[in-house]
Amino acid sequence: MIKRKIYSSLQRLKLFSKNVKLGKNIIFYGSPIIAPASNSIIEIGDSVALCSSSSGNPVGINHPVILKTLTQESKIIIGNNTGLSGASICAAKSVKIGNNCLIGANVTIADTDFHAVSPDNRRYNTNPVDIQCKPVVIEDNVWLGMNVLVLKGVTIGRNSVIAAGSVVAKSIPENAVAGGNPAVVIRYI
Repeated sequence: MIKRKIYSSLQRLKLFSKNVKLGKNIIFYGSPIIAPASNSIIEIGDSVALCSSSSGNPVGINHPVILKTLTQESKIIIGNNTGLSGASICAAKSVKIGNNCLIGANVTIADTDFHAVSPDNRRYNTNPVDIQCKPVVIEDNVWLGMNVLVLKGVTIGRNSVIAAGSVVAKSIPENAVAGGNPAVVIRYI
């Protein structure tokens, strides 16, 4: 217990030096990779669990939690009592995750296509006008099963569950169970 408190204090200090806003009682299993762009916002709420090693998840994870903002206007906001297991979250604009969410092993959430659709100079084109970006919102009490992919412009309504391995390309209403590629509503809770 003392070891975990010392480790958590060191993690908090490291993130504080990167201007990451941290709530109280954050639990660290392993070391997350948190890379904010200059002047961007990363906020982690109270009692959030960041599982970056398999000791925090019985299924195991492929990599540590990764939180990355790409521009000074980008923001990642994670609500209170939310757990992330080896999740990757990347924001060019905004990714907001509500309170009491379960973000399963190896989930990926991105609000950007990362590259332009036009083939001209696709690899090196960094023009934000050419690269599609739309905010992502995960509302309160959502459960994303392991290996879910959430794409740009999606809102997942409160209390919803997304089945493991699903690709969420369109918004899902509240109180829904959805799954597949692309994810569709299977039933309501």
